[in-house]
Amino acid sequence: MTADPTWWIYHGAGAQHDRISQLPPPPPWRRFDGEVLQPGAAPDGFAAEPRPGAEERARNYRPDRAVIDMVNAALFLRRPLLVTGKPGTGKSTLALSIAWELRLGSVLHWPITSRAQLQQSLYRYDAVGRLQEANLRRLGQDGPPVTSAAPFITLGPLGTALLARDRPRVLLIDEFDKSDIDLPNDLLNVLEEGQFAIPELTREEIDEPVSLITHDGASALVRGGHIRANAFPIIIITSNGERAFPDAFKRRCLQITISDPDEDRLSEIVRSQLGDEALERSTELFRSFVGRRDRGASVTTDQLLNAVFLATSGLTEDSETRRNLAMALLRSGEAGDL
Repeated sequence: MTADPTWWIYHGAGAQHDRISQLPPPPPWRRFDGEVLQPGAAPDGFAAEPRPGAEERARNYRPDRAVIDMVNAALFLRRPLLVTGKPGTGKSTLALSIAWELRLGSVLHWPITSRAQLQQSLYRYDAVGRLQEANLRRLGQDGPPVTSAAPFITLGPLGTALLARDRPRVLLIDEFDKSDIDLPNDLLNVLEEGQFAIPELTREEIDEPVSLITHDGASALVRGGHIRANAFPIIIITSNGERAFPDAFKRRCLQITISDPDEDRLSEIVRSQLGDEALERSTELFRSFVGRRDRGASVTTDQLLNAVFLATSGLTEDSETRRNLAMALLRSGEAGDL
């Protein structure tokens, strides 16, 4: 089946464009009216992207048709996308690909652990720092008294994503199945309403916007302590499929499972990342990987890419050593390995 450019915004074809400006209005129940105090999209490119090789990974990522369709459905409906799949299938790279292709700046990243809390993802308030600053100023060492909490508030990744903008940011909520059992339910209202309040600021009753530091080190204006989306963020939530989520949470999301790539797609992945010559020189490794995977071994596409790179990069002139190291990489992580 061929691509349908008449409705797709995201193509996953490794080329940047401005089709996000052609995204039609959301359905009435997903319209947000946050006040845009700083018009303009996030900076083009990945200048602030901290992950090494992010731009190359994004440019070379090739999702299949079902994934592209579901990404575009999430864009049209302004809904989070819950992406399930084995480690190494490209779930996190999908977020990089969307942000790079649509020129939406670096990806906001919320890595989930068992201690992750909704509050931390929205904002952090340094009460101790404010108290210390107030004490210093009261002693006459550093200017007038501190009157606002704003300098001591830093927006988290979700809080930054929900800032009112005329173009969305991309937020990656990574490995959500590691979360505490209550976090999916805690997220429900924020995902539905697209807004939250910062009590430390709402109590101040200041009409003029104040400047807050964002998760990615920039600054943003906020009025009245309320943050409400305008362009709802593109939220990619990844899961390794290790636990079930509440039905109420899943209803707030669109869902897609990324399967292991077939041989044709696997060849295209190796070719796009390492080139035609590397693919041609690694036929034995490629066949070994496919055979191990088909027999149920826990091997990932990342392992294949690492093995092919090691085998074809010329790091050593000893071809047998390269081959043995590469094969060892494919075996690592299998049952019985030490």
